[in-house]
Amino acid sequence: MSKLSSIKQAANQLGVSVSTLRRWDETGVLVAQRTPKGHRRYDLSKINPNLTRNKVEQQRKTIAYARVSSHDQKPDLQRQIEILELYCSAQGWSFEVISDLGSGMNYHKKGLKRLLDDILDNKIDRLVLTHKDRLLRFGAELVFALCEARQVEVVIINQG
Repeated sequence: MSKLSSIKQAANQLGVSVSTLRRWDETGVLVAQRTPKGHRRYDLSKINPNLTRNKVEQQRKTIAYARVSSHDQKPDLQRQIEILELYCSAQGWSFEVISDLGSGMNYHKKGLKRLLDDILDNKIDRLVLTHKDRLLRFGAELVFALCEARQVEVVIINQG
């Protein structure tokens, strides 16, 4: 009889996150066995060896991006992050938040560079912003065109 592993043990063995295993269970990619109390258990000996990081790399993610221009606006950055988290959670999306502190005209922000790299590497399925100008003050249309070319859905919560 095979030993069943907890979700955390299975996630570590497969090199994926616990939330990824939960999502795979819900979508039928990798269905877990359940204990009488409803906990997920995995028989690692029966798992397809191709179902590891490669599968995760094929799955594109949702990125919630927040930015403010100066240190004085840090409370606003935190509010943006909270709004993004609430919105994405309400939609049922698994997501990651990237935040930046820097001018909307500065193209050398660490988070923005990471975002652009992930878009170019086809790792992003959806980009969520509180306002259009939170991405860049000028030139956001270029990033949106890049998103369109890579089939990245752009969601702007506050259009006004």
